[in-house]
Amino acid sequence: MIKQAQVVILGSGCAGLTAAIYTARANLSPVVLEGREAGGQLMWTTTVENFPGFPEGVLGPDLIDNMRKQAQKFGADTRFEHADSVDFSKRPFVIKTSEAEYHADSVIIATGATARTLGLHSEMHFMGSGVSTCATCDGAFYKDKVVAIVGGGDSAAEEATFLTRFAKKVYLIHRRDRLRASKIMADRLLANPKVIPVWNTGVEDVFGEEAPHRHVKGVRIKNLETGEVSELAVDGLFLAIGHKPNTEVFGDQLKKTEGGFLLTRSAMAWRGTATDPGWSESYSNYSTATSLEGIFACGDVVDTHYRQAITAAGTGCAAALDCEKWLESVHNDERIA
Repeated sequence: MIKQAQVVILGSGCAGLTAAIYTARANLSPVVLEGREAGGQLMWTTTVENFPGFPEGVLGPDLIDNMRKQAQKFGADTRFEHADSVDFSKRPFVIKTSEAEYHADSVIIATGATARTLGLHSEMHFMGSGVSTCATCDGAFYKDKVVAIVGGGDSAAEEATFLTRFAKKVYLIHRRDRLRASKIMADRLLANPKVIPVWNTGVEDVFGEEAPHRHVKGVRIKNLETGEVSELAVDGLFLAIGHKPNTEVFGDQLKKTEGGFLLTRSAMAWRGTATDPGWSESYSNYSTATSLEGIFACGDVVDTHYRQAITAAGTGCAAALDCEKWLESVHNDERIA
């Protein structure tokens, strides 16, 4: 079955659903393919306290559900389908799912990024209930508590430093005997009296209690040199071992960073690579346009720094506005021709 659409949005986190709200209100009748992980990373969280407009906080899944309903109210067609393949070689662009084939005049990519995890069943069991992949999002819940963070790069150093604002003790668990982070960041972190490094160590298990509510009580760790297994009593475990952008389906059709994140016009201009003659002169220096005309990207699939729900929503808005203006310019050109 082939279905025509002015806009197809890939992804249904804050970025994708915000783009859906804006394009739907612009009467572009967007089709939203929600993907295998509908709702994105907010579906892993409990209370979100830093999204504007919710002074008492809001559950992550509830925030996503409200965004979805708002997009549907304005005419967005949300579908629990996953893009199995895409062909961006010509317009209309072709997106195939197991259910249908979509021909789109434009595409907004909001497929997000997946936080790397340890691969433990127990960490997923406690995800959002003591295990977190975002210290900035959840650190405030651990005021005067003991936490552990896994990682050794710049992100781990930044997040561990952030956690010291709230936690009374931060165990830094790393598989090596030194951090991979830049020297200045590593020195600053290790000089903090709240930080206790646990070198040459991996996490074997996460354990806790189910009542009166699910929560973490500790982690089981293994010294990788001696093989000794021990336990650390902690109230929370943070993972800072990187993110993997969900861009495999696009292959080499779009320009990416070395890490696989999509490059937009603004990012390419900042990197000094936006010299492709195919770029439209109508765009300003800031744009969510990708390296292919008519395809836009937003949210964590392009964001290697902030990774917040509100910044994802902001770029989703920007992508929708860019897409709307681009479609208008294309239609005007067609009428003139």
